Parts: sequence; structure tokens; C-alpha cells
Amino acid sequence: MTAKLQIHPNKRYLMKTDGTPFFYLGDTAWELFHRLNREDADFYLRARAEQKYTVIQAVVLAEFDGLNTPNAYGHKPLYDNDPNRINEDYFQHVDWIVNRAEELGLFIGMLPTWGDKWNLKWGKGPVIFNPENAYIYGQIIGKRYKDKNIIWILGGDRDVETDEHRNIIRAMAAGLDNGDGGAHLMTFHPQGHRSSSEYFHNDDWLDFNMLQSGHADRNFANYNMITKDYNRQPVKLCLDGEPCYEDHPVMGKGPREPYHDEYSVRKAAYWSLFAGSHGHTYGCHDIWQMWDQSRPVINGVRTPWKEAIYLPGARQMQHARKLMESRPFFERIPDQSLIIGDQGTEGEHVRATRSANGSYAFVYIPTKKPVTLDLSKLSGEKLKVQWYDPREGIIKSSGEVPGKNKQYFLPPEEGPDWVLILDDVLYN
Repeated sequence: MTAKLQIHPNKRYLMKTDGTPFFYLGDTAWELFHRLNREDADFYLRARAEQKYTVIQAVVLAEFDGLNTPNAYGHKPLYDNDPNRINEDYFQHVDWIVNRAEELGLFIGMLPTWGDKWNLKWGKGPVIFNPENAYIYGQIIGKRYKDKNIIWILGGDRDVETDEHRNIIRAMAAGLDNGDGGAHLMTFHPQGHRSSSEYFHNDDWLDFNMLQSGHADRNFANYNMITKDYNRQPVKLCLDGEPCYEDHPVMGKGPREPYHDEYSVRKAAYWSLFAGSHGHTYGCHDIWQMWDQSRPVINGVRTPWKEAIYLPGARQMQHARKLMESRPFFERIPDQSLIIGDQGTEGEHVRATRSANGSYAFVYIPTKKPVTLDLSKLSGEKLKVQWYDPREGIIKSSGEVPGKNKQYFLPPEEGPDWVLILDDVLYN
């Protein structure tokens, strides 16, 4: 049964229509519709549902020659590459995946097209969209999926560089809205190190901002991008929709070695969440392209996707979700003023978040370095101290400390990273 999503009145979080929280835990499965047959799609979706993901981000007109290379059943998405003439056989496969995801309690973050179809820049293309046919295409698929568990994600890894680009995106958004009657939330997936807010923040169709912090640096400060969007007016939700991928070569200075690992993706997740994002998207280099040894090696891909689906970072994302859902969900705010002194840079950056009423705080400490906190920000005269292991989702109790003062905390010896949990003993 379709579960509609809404924006909470504080405009910081998502919720279901019954008022319960919705934590956006996404996975980038860009080639899901294009490359997988139904048996493999079912395997993938069941695995991610078991790992407690809630959103699967996938592309209808896919990146890898998605217009002219057929899907697993030999079907192309369009007739004569005309976006107003869709191939029913191709879309019935998309339907099957959307329906199976819904049965498993998953939403599809559906990209109507990858960006090379409206801004070639690089890739196969060809460019097929203009404002007129983008509107009609949006109407067609909006109507088709109006009763399904969908979040619309426009864009597809490209900058908006011209008025024509901007008009295409706005027309497609208007077509989707017309087709589904405004039933689903919408956002925009930008190119690396960019945010949707740079192009469309003031557009009414943009329900929340999505940024792509990208793959260039093991310790990229995505928290700065989140903070910038969090502080924009008017207030809109924000999240990192494409951070560093697990098992992706580090693409910064020098050769593309080594690879991002579970530690990289944990830092990206906790930094962005504690900076104020409403959720987070995990990604894996092997999964987004559904790679196995029968396919060309793209940008250092190395692990068959059916093995990569069980990589440590993929499994560990559920622990971030569990932590976020363990305390009053809609009350959480970012607050770096909890941290006294140096907050750290690069891989040592410490990030803090708390309840607006001070009843709890979480502090992500990525190394074994101690941290000093200003506990006057919290409500309790006494605070319960716990350490949360982001690798296994287990808690170590560490007694109580007096509130309303400065306090020094030293993470446990195991590591490298921990979340410090502080609770007002009167609330917990």
C-alpha cells in the first residue's frame, strides 16, 4: 500500500501521513532498472530492505547508454529516442521493480533521466530533451507512478549551465506535478561538490535540497555544504545524496589509490547527519553500476556487485538510522557550540547535535582524541554517558557526569570512531 511522505511543520524532517518519522536512508542504484533482470533486482532489493534502507535511488533513462543499449530483456525505453513515445515493455520492467520495492517497504528515489540527456557535458547522451517534451515526459511518468512509493529526483549529475537547462528541469518538474497531482516530493541531484540550492532553492517544486559531496577526498567536509544549505532561507530540508562511495578509488590528488572504505562512508554519514541533514544516502562504486566480470571496468571498479552488497559500510548504515530514531526525531538540531576548543579538521573533525530542549546530545568523534564539551547547553543536572559503536550498533555505558559545566571525554580504546551519547537522566 502506498505510503505518502510529508514535510514536518518545522521543515527540517520528513514524516509519514500518520505523523511518524521517516528517516531517508538511501542507496545509489543508478543502473537498477537498466542492467538487472527481475531475479537479480529482487535479490538486491531484499538485501537492502534487510539492511534497513528506506530509499533506492535509480534512473529510468540510465547513464550507460541508457537510450540505445537495451535492458536485461532486450527493451529500450523510448521509440526513436523520443521522450514522448515510451516503450511499454521497458516500463513494465520498471513497474515490476517499483512494485517489488513497495512490497518490501522501500521508496524509489526515481530519476526520470540521467543528466547527459539534457546536458551532454560528458557521457553517451544524446541530448533529447527540450522544455516542451520534458513537460510531456514528466506528465507521462508522473501519471504512471502517482500511486506508488516514489520520491522524484531530477537532474542526474550535471550542472545547470544555461537558461535552456534550467527551463528543461522546471518543465519536467511541472509535468511530474501535473501527472501525479502533487502526490510526491521532489528534489534535484547535482554534479559533484554542488547542491540543488545553487539553482532552484526558491522554486516551489523543490521540496528539499540534495547535494553531492562526491568522491574526491577521503575526508571531504560535507558538513560545510550541509550547514550552508541548512542555514538558507526559506528553510528547506537537506541531505547528501551522493557522498564518497565505498570501494571507489579516492579521486583527489595523486593516483586513484587507495579506495574509500567503510570508515570513509561512516564519517560522511555522521558528519552530514549531525550537521543537520534529514537523512543520508550511502553509495557503493560496484552497486551503482551493478558491475560483474562480464562488464567493462569503469573507473577502477573491482568487486562484483553481489559481493559488494555485503560490504561493511553498507551494513553499518543501519546503525546510523537506529541512533537517529532512538531519540525524539523532530527535535534534533546541529550545535557545534557544544564543543569547547578545536573542533578538528580533515579526518579529525568532531561534530555535535542535540535535542532543541537539551534532553540529549550526540557527538561524533572520528578518532581516539579526547573532546571537551560545554554541558550548560543540555538540560540535565546529571547526564547519563554512553558510547555508541557505529560499526556494530552497540552501546557501552560509562556512568554519569554532572551537568551544567565543562567536561572532558575520552573515547574507548577500540575504534577508530565513536558517538558519545549524553542524556538528561530525568528524560531517560
